[in-house]
Amino acid sequence: MFQLHSWIGIKLSLLFFIVCFSGTLATLSNEMDWLFHPGLRATGSGDRVPYNTIVQELQQAYPNHTLSYWLMPKEPYLNDILYLEKDGYRTYVFADPFTGKVTGATKVTFQRFFRDFHYYLFMPFYQIGYFMVLVFAFLLAISLGTALLFYKKWWRKFLELKRSSGKLVLFRSLHRLVGLWSIPFVMVFSLTGIWYFTERTNLGKVSDISNPAAPKLDREVALDSADQTPFPYRWDYDMAAKVALHTIPGLEIRGIVPPRQPSSTIYLRGKSQVPLVRNRANRVYVDPLNYEAVGVQKAEDIPTIMYLNDIADPLHFGNWGGLTSKIIWFISGLGISGLVLTGIWIALRRQLKKSATKKNAVMGAWKYINWLLAAPIFAYLFFFMHFRYGLSWEPILLVATILASVGWLAWYVFVTKMRQAR
Repeated sequence: MFQLHSWIGIKLSLLFFIVCFSGTLATLSNEMDWLFHPGLRATGSGDRVPYNTIVQELQQAYPNHTLSYWLMPKEPYLNDILYLEKDGYRTYVFADPFTGKVTGATKVTFQRFFRDFHYYLFMPFYQIGYFMVLVFAFLLAISLGTALLFYKKWWRKFLELKRSSGKLVLFRSLHRLVGLWSIPFVMVFSLTGIWYFTERTNLGKVSDISNPAAPKLDREVALDSADQTPFPYRWDYDMAAKVALHTIPGLEIRGIVPPRQPSSTIYLRGKSQVPLVRNRANRVYVDPLNYEAVGVQKAEDIPTIMYLNDIADPLHFGNWGGLTSKIIWFISGLGISGLVLTGIWIALRRQLKKSATKKNAVMGAWKYINWLLAAPIFAYLFFFMHFRYGLSWEPILLVATILASVGWLAWYVFVTKMRQAR
C-alpha cells in the first residue's frame, strides 16, 4: 500500500501539483478579481436598478458587441459581470447594480483563467485536458485509501507532530498530520471529481438527465431588417425577470442568458430555498416576443441525479457557504498541494540516506514524462492568453516571470539543496 501511495505522489508529482494548486487558486479567484479590478468592487446598497437600465448603459458603451451572458454574483462585494463578444474575443464588463453604471472591463478574469486551467489545463482539445484532470480524482481517492491502510492507528494521531528528530522526521510527521486533517476535503474533492468523470462520460445517462436541452420556439419570425441593434439588446429583461419571479416565487436571479436568434428563449437562473445547489438548478425560459414562460425547472422538483450534479460545483470549489467556506477550502487546497511537495521532498531525503549512487531512483523516467506532459500545458497557457483571451504582452510577460521564478525556486529546493546535502 505504501509503495502504491508513494508511486502516485512521486511519479506524478508535477502534474498532481498543477491540478491541485490550480484548483486551490480557483476557489478564491473571484476575490482575486475584486483585488485587481476596482470596477468589480460593489460600493452601493439598496435596491437594484431595473435590468433594462444596465442594458441601456451597456449598449451605449459597447454598441457593436453581443451580450452572451449576464452574471449577478451572490457575493455582496461584487458588481454584475456581463460577458460581451466581438470578433471572436470576449470582454468582461462590470456594472454597478445599484446605479446601473458601467464601472470597468477586462479581457479575462482570474475566475475564468483559473477555472479554465483547472478544468482542462488549456489543452487545445478540451476532452484530453478534461480527462487528464479527472484521472487525478481517482488517483487522489487511491492515495487517501492507501494512506489510511498503511498508517497504523491514524485516528489517534491528529495532534501528533514530532519536532526533535531532524528535518526528515519533522517533515514526515508534518506530512502525516496535514494529511489527516485533509481527509474530509480529499474525500469531497475526489468524490466530486469522480462525479465529473461520470457526467463527462455520460455513464448511466447522468449527463443526459442533468443537462436537459433548452426549449426551442417552433416558429419563423421576420425581424425588422432596418433595426441594427445587436440582438441581445432588443429585449425587455425587466419583463422577463418579472415572469421568472412569478414562476418561481422567492427566486434570486443570478444569471441571464440572452437569446441569440428568434427561436431562442431568454434563460434566467438563480437561487431558491433549496440548499447547496448551483444557480442552474432553477431555470426559467421566457419567450422574448410574448414574455411567457415556456420552460421551468425548480430545484425542489429535480430528480436525485440532477440534484447531485447541481451540488458538485459548490462542494468542489467551496462556494456554497460564501467567503468563509471559500477560505476554508482554499486553506485545505494549500494543504493538499503541500502534501505533494513534502512527499517528494521526503522521498528525495530518504534516497540521500540510502545511497548517493541512485540519484535518479526516486522518479526515474517519470521525471521526463512529467515534464513532457507539463511543457505543452504551459505552452498552451501562453497560446490561450494571447489568441483566446487577446491579452497584450505585459500580462503574458508577468505570468512568464512568475512561472520562471517558481521553477527556479523548485529547482533550488529539490535539486540544488539536495545535492548540497549529500
